Amino acid sequence: MKFLKLFTLIFLMFFMSCKNDTKIIRELQNIHSEIKAKYAPDKRVELFDINFELTDNQLILEGEITSKKAFSILLDSLKNRNLEFSNNVRVLPDVKVGDLKYAVARNSVINIRSQPKHSAELGTQGLLGMSLKVLDKKGDFYRIQTPDNYISWVDKGGITRMNENEFDVWNQSRKVIFTQNFGYVYVDKSVNSKIISDITLGGLLHYVSEDNQFYEVKYPDNRTGFIKKSEGVIYSSWIKNLTISQENIETVARTMIGFPYLWGGTSSKGIDCSGFTKMVYLMNGFVIPRDASQQINAGETVDTNLNFEGLEKGDLLFFGRKATKKKRQRVTHVGIWLGNNKMEFIHASGNVHLSSMDSSQPNYDEFNKNRYLGSKRYLNVEDKLIIDLKEKIKL
Repeated sequence: MKFLKLFTLIFLMFFMSCKNDTKIIRELQNIHSEIKAKYAPDKRVELFDINFELTDNQLILEGEITSKKAFSILLDSLKNRNLEFSNNVRVLPDVKVGDLKYAVARNSVINIRSQPKHSAELGTQGLLGMSLKVLDKKGDFYRIQTPDNYISWVDKGGITRMNENEFDVWNQSRKVIFTQNFGYVYVDKSVNSKIISDITLGGLLHYVSEDNQFYEVKYPDNRTGFIKKSEGVIYSSWIKNLTISQENIETVARTMIGFPYLWGGTSSKGIDCSGFTKMVYLMNGFVIPRDASQQINAGETVDTNLNFEGLEKGDLLFFGRKATKKKRQRVTHVGIWLGNNKMEFIHASGNVHLSSMDSSQPNYDEFNKNRYLGSKRYLNVEDKLIIDLKEKIKL
């Protein structure tokens, strides 16, 4: 009988302990969720993933984060509750990447994937000469962050890693930007010479010298070669003299007509809907968010009545699932309004082409008209999500 009472007492103590542990974990998870919602709501651009575990009355924190501010707030919350804990959270970048916390794309196009493996979904792409932050390493892949803050994985063959000093030298060096859709970098000053690599629209290389026909250029990994002067221009001159206008948005967009659709693509080798709008704006001097669901959060809202009135050339049109009582709005597609009398817009779907919102036109797009969500204006709008490269080069 005494044994039974003792057993019952031990069981109740164990049960209450488990119940209290569960309550603590649930409370911490709620705190984590609130902080994440405020400081790191989009895992594509900010990491704040922390797990809580209680072992032998010891609270253990594990996970990966890039937001130091959010993590500091979380730690303060734990200390205010007088909770003792073991901190195993990785603040990226950390010792895995050492001093080489930066990188530059060394191939014409680098494929940046959702997971550290070649079979993973293509999340986005980077162009030759693109500056990157290196956050983590796993096998032959590095977790990197692009200039639009997109976080994902690239294989080691696509980048040249650098320390802070080398990275600063690269960023401050004089560069040549490639302005054609496709081309080559040659070993010698002749289009009949051997090819070092291909190069695509928007690619950047370090300027070395020039003559009447060729620029001598250097890759981030110190390879040198030559590109035709008719296919490139000194970057500082290009950005300084760039005419940012509605007409130039259309001109650049039309040069990409026929580009094939590629999920995750942001280059002339293949492009998705938001990769297309991103590339058009890049060649007009702006770095904008990567995905359509991010792009809709930037700029000035126009056409609130969804009747295609008040739109101007260059505005972004968004499409997807409209909000219901049970489901939120979901943005899945984006295009660029052309502002002509045919109510046309240009977008990447199958390939880059023109469609119309006018039912009398042969290229009428009834499908997208029925899922139209609204539009945003980027030109002449100040927004922290829209990086003006003209302003950046003045810094």
